[in-house]
Amino acid sequence: MKRKNLETEKKPLVPGALAAAFGGERAMVNLVELRPGTEVPEHAHPEEQITLVLRGRILFVLEGEAAELGPGDAVWVPGGARHRVETLEESLVLDVFSPVREDLLKKLG
Repeated sequence: MKRKNLETEKKPLVPGALAAAFGGERAMVNLVELRPGTEVPEHAHPEEQITLVLRGRILFVLEGEAAELGPGDAVWVPGGARHRVETLEESLVLDVFSPVREDLLKKLG
């Protein structure tokens, strides 16, 4: 059985953000803890992504369209789409990627 505690094994993702990633063969999750005022710079990757806000509030900008997201809100990011995040208050989000983002697993795994 492959397992990992995503709550206790977080590593720096960007300044103000700690994250832990866990992947299988075709999908992975990334648990991200964000301090207020944290910015995840605009980026894109070929993998599709679903982001679910578990706690707090973030501003999610996808291809220039901004939306404020709170607990229970989710957004789908198609592969290749440019996106960024600003943290409005202390937040916890869960990202799901398919296929696996090998770069993220190497950084956080």
